[in-house]
Amino acid sequence: MKEKRLLWLALFFGFSVFAQVKGIVVDEFNKPISYVNIWVESENNSTTSEENGEFSINCAPNKNLIFSALGYEKVTVKAANSEKVILKQNAFQLSEVVIAKRFETREIEIGKVKNATYQAFENGPRIDAKFFPYNPKYKRTRYIKQVNFFTDSQLESASFKVHFYSVATDGSPGDELLSKDYIVSVKKGVKKTYFNVTDFGLKMPKNGIFVGFEKLIIEKNKLEKEVLDSNTKTSTVQKLYFPYVLYNYVEREFIYTYSGGKWNKQSKADIANPSEKMAVYEPAINLILTN
Repeated sequence: MKEKRLLWLALFFGFSVFAQVKGIVVDEFNKPISYVNIWVESENNSTTSEENGEFSINCAPNKNLIFSALGYEKVTVKAANSEKVILKQNAFQLSEVVIAKRFETREIEIGKVKNATYQAFENGPRIDAKFFPYNPKYKRTRYIKQVNFFTDSQLESASFKVHFYSVATDGSPGDELLSKDYIVSVKKGVKKTYFNVTDFGLKMPKNGIFVGFEKLIIEKNKLEKEVLDSNTKTSTVQKLYFPYVLYNYVEREFIYTYSGGKWNKQSKADIANPSEKMAVYEPAINLILTN
């Protein structure tokens, strides 16, 4: 009898750990919200709501889920209570974008690295941001015209979300500089893609800017592959989400990653043998500035 109880307890806790939580994210008018960022609090485990607002994620029902979307207030909900999650619109509004007259007679590309080598890998569910410091010479080319990404994809078309962040007082990524989600798509293969952002009216801030990309964990971006284990001779289905944004291996004083529902900073003080700078993988993102 005791053994049977232990068996039931094992099954119960096993179910709790591996339960698939499903739900839908809507606004105050019951309209589904697409591409909501959903994180398991303090864990490197996340997903994205589909175009119809539905989502699913593997986690224990007693875990907290963090829901965030541009233009809506961030909320934290128990996984067991997330069958229907309602997000309220932010009370504040961003400053009105003024489209000034531009000449576009000058251009400068920033963000290039010396001896650039590119690497693609599955970096898991997170947002990686690249910091672009301000330089006085940008005064003559203060408008952001294009953002460029190096990507690798095995799908005919794959989408991801682009973020532009101000710099917070502590130097971390701060407020979003766009008023709505900016979703872009790239084609199959390894390539550099240019996205024109002129209509956003973005200027290069004097304290710099963070540009980040968010992988969308949605069905449209998923590719399933059957993988054979050479030792056990058994096969499993591997799920990959594209596109991969390529990375440069560079020396930096710090780098920011959004994981577990918050921004995390890695700096030279975090490594065992601190030096002037540390070698990190940084997303290969460039900006084109114009006048």
